[in-house]
Amino acid sequence: MTEKNVKPWVKTALEMGPVLAFFVGFIVLKDREFVVAGETYTGFIAMTALFVPLLMLSTFVLWRLTGKLSAMQIMTLVLVTVFGGLTIFLNDERFFKMKPTMIYALFAGILGFGLLRGQSYLRVVMGEMMPMDHAGWMKLTLRIALLFLALAVANELVWRNLSTETWVKFKTFGLPIVMFGFFMTQSGLLARHTIAPDDIVPDDKDAS
Repeated sequence: MTEKNVKPWVKTALEMGPVLAFFVGFIVLKDREFVVAGETYTGFIAMTALFVPLLMLSTFVLWRLTGKLSAMQIMTLVLVTVFGGLTIFLNDERFFKMKPTMIYALFAGILGFGLLRGQSYLRVVMGEMMPMDHAGWMKLTLRIALLFLALAVANELVWRNLSTETWVKFKTFGLPIVMFGFFMTQSGLLARHTIAPDDIVPDDKDAS
């Protein structure tokens, strides 16, 4: 299936919709408890049980509309399903709170591994959107790897030391704001290393 053009607001709604729905649902149900088969579940667990299939549905719709999914979207869906499932099955919200840590640490590790090999794996998934020379991709990849590592640490500090409500707000608004702010600060690097699409060459040639 070839990639299709989709209006940006539709793609954003599908990507952010489940997260915002989880936030709104948690605010409404945070003080409630639900008894199912003799087991008591908090509002957080209940919203996790709704969030997982909602993310599956939105990801499926996004795939049908665009014709493709990024590696990040696929890995996120897998980890959400695994950690969300553990949260529900074991009735333990800690697993779902650890999920962002695992995602960011995994991405940081993958990008770091590529850097050790002299390659930018980020370029593989974003090269068509941001044509840059090899040096630019290596610098941006290193910065994003460090950002992911910092976000993983930040998530651990927040969920382990602050309330569940604070963590939900941090996850819903704090992390996206940090990501947006980070990319806004990279305009100088992009300006210095952007090249014409016709000048793009593979990593191995560009690095020589």
